[in-house]
Amino acid sequence: MGKIGGFLEYKRCGTKYRPTQERVKDWSLVQDNFSAEEIRTQAARCMECGVPFCSNACPVGNVIPDWNDFVYRDEWKAAVERLQSTNSFPEFTGLVCPAPCETGCVLGINDDPVAIKQIEWEIMRRGWDEGFVKPVQPARRTGRSVAVIGSGPAGLAAAQQLNRAGHAVTLFEKADRVGGLLRYGIPDFKLEKWVIDRRVEQMREEGVRIQTGVNVGVDLSVHELRKSFDAILLAIGCEQPRDLSVEGRNLKGIHFALDFLQQQNRRCAGDAIAPEEEILATGKKVVVIGGGDTGSDCIGTSVRHGAKAIVSLEIMEKPPATRDPATPWPLWPRMLRESSSHKEGGSVEYRATVKRFSGSAGRVEKVHCVRVEWKKDAQGRMGPQEVAGSDFTIEADLVFLAMGFTNPVREGLLADLEVKLDARGNVAAKEFEYATSEASIFAAGDARRGQSLVVWAISEGREAARAVDLYLMGKSTLQSRNKFI
Repeated sequence: MGKIGGFLEYKRCGTKYRPTQERVKDWSLVQDNFSAEEIRTQAARCMECGVPFCSNACPVGNVIPDWNDFVYRDEWKAAVERLQSTNSFPEFTGLVCPAPCETGCVLGINDDPVAIKQIEWEIMRRGWDEGFVKPVQPARRTGRSVAVIGSGPAGLAAAQQLNRAGHAVTLFEKADRVGGLLRYGIPDFKLEKWVIDRRVEQMREEGVRIQTGVNVGVDLSVHELRKSFDAILLAIGCEQPRDLSVEGRNLKGIHFALDFLQQQNRRCAGDAIAPEEEILATGKKVVVIGGGDTGSDCIGTSVRHGAKAIVSLEIMEKPPATRDPATPWPLWPRMLRESSSHKEGGSVEYRATVKRFSGSAGRVEKVHCVRVEWKKDAQGRMGPQEVAGSDFTIEADLVFLAMGFTNPVREGLLADLEVKLDARGNVAAKEFEYATSEASIFAAGDARRGQSLVVWAISEGREAARAVDLYLMGKSTLQSRNKFI
């Protein structure tokens, strides 16, 4: 805990952002830092609740009361050590996590919860600045080798843990840089890439071998992969985007959101984009289909490009401003959440779905929509039903499809490995075991559980690393969040 009675004395100050008019002119982090005194005050609000539901709500099981107490007492090195004992990359989650831990904060029952996410970021910012984060060398080498395919948060976490267990780890990434969607999916204004680069350098110093530009299953055959490693961990993500099968989908100017976001991230990295391939929102009327994080990222990117207008379409009803009684504490609350990008510009149309696109000369000009109502069908399942006579049209020069992802790409690696898939098209592998239908092959992260959060990917990578270690050695010293395995 922090200060006794601190939660009665101090009010919450949540994630702080740079002024809107300043931040929309650049690609730097929108999240601002707290002073040492500000963050100590926020840590002081952690109460002696007895049962820390925040830890239970956190997918990696962070021991949040402990490091809040260390921050309050100015014991920053101890705070860094305790935080890193459960979370491989707290600086990632301190920037991009929606903070389910705060949903579980006991103080949140009748007051504002502790600002856990900001405290997490500040601990790691201080840890890196003061040199508390150092390479961790394994006590011994086991002589066993593991291939980790995919360098997103699940792959990075698994590779780090397996290397620290003493195995020879090779991390394969098909892109030219490490990070997966951390690198090419999340905009720089939410996660600057030097934050990833310093972790990658730390892992190299620890002994992880990293090979970029290698598309396993194409550049490296499955036969060679099996022959070269004692175990294989699939952390390839969930990259098949959800599409819209409506009239006019083939018109120019309609893009998957990730194509737009990846391109801008490459610009920020200094890469040249061929003029004929550029997707720029400058001076254009933008429509974003999908109200999640990816849609929000498209809004923020379009604002920085200088879009003329931005409209976001969300099929769900507008959530209430405060917690819906149907989702009481400590459940994840149904309530209105506006990201930093939503506050920068644009408007949102709720209960809206797309009927068709139209245009001229092969380019999109209009998005034809209709309102929906959410009703139960004959089986009692809630679903959207069109409202008669509610059609409306939005002018558009650019449309971004940000409706999420359905499953891992099956062609190539997964097909060649012949691993079984589950009913949703993800790699079939049980939780806690992470073993696929094929001997010595494991799966973790979005490839196994479907599209999810960065913090869940880190958790899965760590747990899968322990499962691989158990398979190779018959026992494991790697920590598990599940205390019963």
